[in-house]
Amino acid sequence: MEEKRLTKKDYYNLIKDVIEVTEIEAKDELLAFVEKQVEMIESKAEKAKARAAEKRAAGDELRGVIKSVLTDEFQTADAITSQIDGEDVTRAKVIARLGQLVKNGEAEKTDVKTEDNRTVKAYKIAE
Repeated sequence: MEEKRLTKKDYYNLIKDVIEVTEIEAKDELLAFVEKQVEMIESKAEKAKARAAEKRAAGDELRGVIKSVLTDEFQTADAITSQIDGEDVTRAKVIARLGQLVKNGEAEKTDVKTEDNRTVKAYKIAE
């Protein structure tokens, strides 16, 4: 069986337990320091969760815009990207969201030949 990996928070809690049962001069200062470190770790984790939620929401918004651009006809990623306004909209972001839509069954993907005989992926709304 695999052992649970100890985190910084776990280590600080172990140190706190040791400090509480020992008699040393700076006991209160050490306990305050350990508690402050645990609070900082928890605060950092909460902020990271909030940032991740914001990024997910922005991605969901872009996914909705991309879905609204899709039609019953197959379109290349470049054609879809050119229809979307926004300075932070890149081809890579559009392709990533198109992949999510295909995975969710909301869009279909196929290979098409361009005029210069290249094979590229094309997308359309799922029927």
